Amino acid sequence: MTEYIVGLRLGKRSEVLTIEAEDALIAALKAKYNHPEALISYVRKSNRRGDRRNPHRKE
Repeated sequence: MTEYIVGLRLGKRSEVLTIEAEDALIAALKAKYNHPEALISYVRKSNRRGDRRNPHRKE
């Protein structure tokens, strides 16, 4: 499985989750299931260092 970074907006607060899933849609659905009141801002692959800078490129 691949790790995805999911950006959420909870009221006036932002949160970033790292979720392991088969694809980006499943990662977004897992985040929404755990935080139904949140708005999903973005979903992208986690890069090798695991930080939130410089999104992962397709290889």
